[in-house]
Amino acid sequence: MISDYYKNIRIHLNKTASAMLLAVLFFNLACTSNKPEEIRAIGDNQDIPSLEIIDFETVITDSGKVKYHIITPHLLDYDKKEEPYTEYPQGGHIMTYDTAMVIATQIKCKYAIYHKEEDLWDLRNDVEAVNEDGVVFNSEQLFWDQKKEIIYTEKFVKITTEKDINTGYGLVANQNMKKYRLKNYSGTIAIDEEETE
Repeated sequence: MISDYYKNIRIHLNKTASAMLLAVLFFNLACTSNKPEEIRAIGDNQDIPSLEIIDFETVITDSGKVKYHIITPHLLDYDKKEEPYTEYPQGGHIMTYDTAMVIATQIKCKYAIYHKEEDLWDLRNDVEAVNEDGVVFNSEQLFWDQKKEIIYTEKFVKITTEKDINTGYGLVANQNMKKYRLKNYSGTIAIDEEETE
């Protein structure tokens, strides 16, 4: 009877020791280091966006006047990169305004990157731009240099006006896309007014 008593105590101690050992192991594995250099390394990881926003919309003003209106379903900001940029993986809609705060240009695309230091937009995948005269520009890629206030591409471009459709490779336009030039013109298709009606 005494030996059974000691046997039960030994079994109980073994269970308690095993539980404590498991708890210590779990605690050691679960805890991460709090060393400043390791925390800094995680925070400085250039491949992780410093900011992610779903359904983002902003209005950019200058001296109280609206200059740009940007809408996107998804924004990723990489400001820790050597060359910081903002990525729009699902594209978006950009509206520019003239001095009278009337929409001058609208641009839609399915993917975009904004390079902060260069002040340069790289707009890709089914890019469509429309100026205030209703002229429509379609391309797979447009660059918008905000410093130089120009929009350009080397890709195929289709320009649709009320009267015709012009096509070519390469485009240079001013920021509101009212003045533009196709670099390598490939053809014109007249739009039949009766057919369009």
